[in-house]
Amino acid sequence: MTARSRGWALLLLVSAWSQAADAFTTTIQPGSRAIYLRVGNGVFTGNYSSGGTPGSGGTLNLVSVTVPAAALGNGVDQTMTTNATQANSNYDGFAFCNVPAQIYVGGFYRRPGITGTATLSANAPAGLTNAQGQTIAFSQITWTSSGNNETGAQPIPAGQFTGGSQTLASFPVNTWRESCHSFSYSNDALVGAGVYTGRVTYTLSAP
Repeated sequence: MTARSRGWALLLLVSAWSQAADAFTTTIQPGSRAIYLRVGNGVFTGNYSSGGTPGSGGTLNLVSVTVPAAALGNGVDQTMTTNATQANSNYDGFAFCNVPAQIYVGGFYRRPGITGTATLSANAPAGLTNAQGQTIAFSQITWTSSGNNETGAQPIPAGQFTGGSQTLASFPVNTWRESCHSFSYSNDALVGAGVYTGRVTYTLSAP
């Protein structure tokens, strides 16, 4: 099994109690076996459609929100923002996502022939934790999926973290797929003040 993984952290800050077109997928030419995944910021020289080449690395991006004490646990979703700075698609350079509101998730699976599928998965711990050992269930984090100038079903759809490994999407062989994810904290739990952190790892793998 071949895999390319990228991880990022979720940071949740909780205040103290005192004061259109169709979704973008495209066929790419078969070539030497390769797999590439970018989540947030990544490394890519040029654009794929004009002969660019993917690299390895990039920063570990954060998604965060500060919940006001007066709103804590009231069940009103809290919009999260990111520290991502790369909004453009690596396929053709199009300004596909909107930073810092969104995280880009995309890439490709390529190999000779026309059969095969890669699987995109995410692996999260059961909960976010603070310095006192208190936790918030990772299922409190959800996301929507979109892309500029797009309508219709996204190739990497909206969802909710479950804790553990979960499948997010399939990448048929010799295709490029990408979406922009906007995250929210459901804010359903009354929790202690502190900084709650957890890390999600995304993996695109193929047999």
